Amino acid sequence: MALSNLSAYLNRSTRYVLDNTAKSTDPTGPFLPVLRMEGAKEPSRAPMTLFTFQTREDLKQFATGCDADIGGTSTLHFELDDNPERNKGITGAPSSARFWGEMRLDVRPELRGRIRGGYAGFRSKPRPSLFGEICDDVSNHQFLALHLRLGGDPRLRNSYFVNIQTDGPVTTDLWQHRLYFKRNDGGWEDIFIPLDNFILTNTGELVQHQITMFRERVRTVGISLLGGNSGAAGTYDLGIHSIRAVNEEDVTMPLSIEKDPSHGA
Repeated sequence: MALSNLSAYLNRSTRYVLDNTAKSTDPTGPFLPVLRMEGAKEPSRAPMTLFTFQTREDLKQFATGCDADIGGTSTLHFELDDNPERNKGITGAPSSARFWGEMRLDVRPELRGRIRGGYAGFRSKPRPSLFGEICDDVSNHQFLALHLRLGGDPRLRNSYFVNIQTDGPVTTDLWQHRLYFKRNDGGWEDIFIPLDNFILTNTGELVQHQITMFRERVRTVGISLLGGNSGAAGTYDLGIHSIRAVNEEDVTMPLSIEKDPSHGA
């Protein structure tokens, strides 16, 4: 294991212990060996930053994939973007991630009729530690908040989806919601999605019997572009600055709500 990877692994292990110490209600439990002279705390409603996209180290936490991995012809780039023009309007660090490329519906000739092209995406990597996998608890939050910039071919603007994987028994389950953009000028905007409005899918298909999301253990978060579903092709260009979990008092824009869940996956 490389030194940087080992350091990240140990840091995750430390975080796992601290997180579970904070959550423990048993003073004799393994993560709380010392009695603390304090009363019970109310669950925090403060905004929770899940991921930032401001450094190369931030971007190393994410995996990417597109139809070219199995014989399609789309292209995908996921890189740190420090272009001042594209990052105009960002508060704080003037950098972001840029997810861009060419969305193509065709596949290699020998695979036509066997596979379908037209997708690209990225998601956070699982976070193993010495004591177990780190997951995020967003059970005290109502909304997923994404700070994004939409560019590229306007035909693709309604083909972006945000995906959440929880630590459940079915590893192919994904909670999904379409991204509805308000701006048409390539500027940055906040998109707020009620966590209760995510739709459960499995291998790209809507699950018939919907259940409640296990928000206590969010394993991965990602964004996908599904041009093949809508028959849309062209250049795509998405800027990503942060992904957070927030509550109603933090919502500053109209909500993004799935209009037709049957076409989500």
